[in-house]
Amino acid sequence: MAVHRLLICLIMVLMVQAVSAQSRRRAQLTAPQTNGPVPVVAAPQARLLESMTMNSSLMNRAVKFSIYLPPDYYVSNRRYPVVYLLHGYGDNETSWVQFGEADRIADTNIKAGELPPMIIVMPNGGATFFVNDYQNKVRYEDMFVQELIPHIDSTFRTRTQREFRAISGLSMGGFGSLTLAMHHPDLFGSCAALSAGIRTDEGFMSIPDDRYNLVFAPVFSGPAKGDERLTVAWKRNSPITLAKSAPEGDLSKVRWYIDCGDDDALTVGNSVLHMALLERKIPHEYRVRDGGHTWTYWRTGLPDALRFIAASFHQ
Repeated sequence: MAVHRLLICLIMVLMVQAVSAQSRRRAQLTAPQTNGPVPVVAAPQARLLESMTMNSSLMNRAVKFSIYLPPDYYVSNRRYPVVYLLHGYGDNETSWVQFGEADRIADTNIKAGELPPMIIVMPNGGATFFVNDYQNKVRYEDMFVQELIPHIDSTFRTRTQREFRAISGLSMGGFGSLTLAMHHPDLFGSCAALSAGIRTDEGFMSIPDDRYNLVFAPVFSGPAKGDERLTVAWKRNSPITLAKSAPEGDLSKVRWYIDCGDDDALTVGNSVLHMALLERKIPHEYRVRDGGHTWTYWRTGLPDALRFIAASFHQ
C-alpha cells in the first residue's frame, strides 16, 4: 500500500509540473517581450516596374511602359483603378518618374489618405502625339486602345469599368490625353491635361517651318506651310475642333480638368479650349496657376490632378 500511495503522489507531482510549464509557455506567447528587440513588421511597399514591354502587332514592334503598383497590391486580392499618365515631346516611359516624381507623389498621397490606391501606367509614346499619323502608318491610338489597355487589364488586377479608368498627361501628353478621351469617351471616366500642347488653327499655321517640319509634320501632314497644315488628320485630332464638334453627350461623359501656367505659350490654346467647352455647357475644371512649361509646374500640379481623377474612383 505504501508503494501504491507513493506512486500516486509522484504522478500528481508530475501533473502539477506539466500544468505549470504549460501555463508558463502560454504566458511567454502572450506577454510582451522585454528582454530583446521588438520585431518590426515591414509595411507594404509600392512597386515601380520600369520599361516593361508589350509586343504590338499594330505598331510592328515592342512598346515600352512603366507601371506604378500601390503599396497594398501584393498583399491583397483587390482590383484597382488605373490612370494612364502620358509624357511630353522628347521624353519616354521613364520621364514622369525621373523628373516628375509621379511614384513619390502617388505614394505620399495614398499613405496620407489623400488618394485611393491606384495603378499608374506610363507608356512610351515616342513623338506620336499619342494618335494615328496622317498616313495611318504609325497607329499609336489604335495600339493604345486595342492592345495596350487590354494588355494592362489582363496582366494586372485593374477595375475595367470606364469610371475607374482615367487618362492624364503633360504637353504632348496633355494633347494625347484630351484627344484619346474625346475619341473614346466610352473608355475613360476622367481626363486631366497639364499644359496641354493644343493650338488654335491660326497658331498651328504660324509655327516656324523648321520646328513644324521636325515635330508636327511627321504626324499631321508631312512638310507643309500655312493652311496646307490644316489636314484631316489635324482636324480629327485637334482638341479645340473636337470640343466644338463632338456630340455633347459624348463630351459630357468625361470629367475634364485643364491646367496651364500663365507664363506658358500654350495658355492661349488652353484658354480657347476652355471657352469652347464653356460655350457648349460641357462641365469641366479650368486652372491657371503661376508658372511656365516646366517640370516644377507639372510636379506641383500632379497631386491636384490625381485628386480630381480620384473623385471618379470614389463613386
